[in-house]
Amino acid sequence: MIETTLLTLASLFAGFVDAIVGGGGLVLVPALFAAYPNAPPATLFGTNKGAAVWGTAWATLQYGRRVTLPWGALLPAAAAALVGSFAGAWSVTLIDAAGLRRALPLVLLAVLLYTLLRKDLGRTHAPRYQGRSQALLASLIGALVGFYDGFFGPGTGSFFVFLFVRLLGFDFLHASASAKLLNTATNLAALTLFGFTGHVWWPLAAMMAVANVLGSLLGTRLALRRGAGFVRGVFVWVVGALIVKTVWDNYIGLG
Repeated sequence: MIETTLLTLASLFAGFVDAIVGGGGLVLVPALFAAYPNAPPATLFGTNKGAAVWGTAWATLQYGRRVTLPWGALLPAAAAALVGSFAGAWSVTLIDAAGLRRALPLVLLAVLLYTLLRKDLGRTHAPRYQGRSQALLASLIGALVGFYDGFFGPGTGSFFVFLFVRLLGFDFLHASASAKLLNTATNLAALTLFGFTGHVWWPLAAMMAVANVLGSLLGTRLALRRGAGFVRGVFVWVVGALIVKTVWDNYIGLG
């Protein structure tokens, strides 16, 4: 009963953070591992996806109603992210991800430093491309980050946001809103794979999904009210937390 209550609260907070800028897995995945230390990791990851996909989908709907998004570019990008996620999940069965795991903190550190040094990055919404060019580049981002999500995963939402800001010229609010659709696609791909292999505790996932959607509602409203500058600030904190976690997991924790 205590584990259920704590996981419900963790899912609520994960949905809140994820709706603003991504990174909900930083909260919910460790909570699941703490509550069920002897469970198969695949089952805990699958159960996490079973809750998170609903929060990201709800955030997509909420942003879509209040932020003007380039659906003509985002829908093919979401399809590319879905395919990329499946390809990444298949590739992880053939290739060892140890090298990527150790390089991830350095990549995240580069993203954080670039964001901090470019004070104006993502504060103004000024898309660099339109029409087919925008759709093509967005789809490339979707395929690459989708592959990464299926292959490894940590920081997927942050990478989506950063690339939409840096390459497409979105502000952080529009980038986060756009990332939600693509992240919903990659979560759905992962959930499908975990579900077919029996690695989802559906009753627990359903309970956490309700809390995750509520957190997503609160986070989306806060992001819309506070704007791009606020989302940028949360992005910096989430990437910083990801750096700490990945350094611990891949270097300190191993020692």
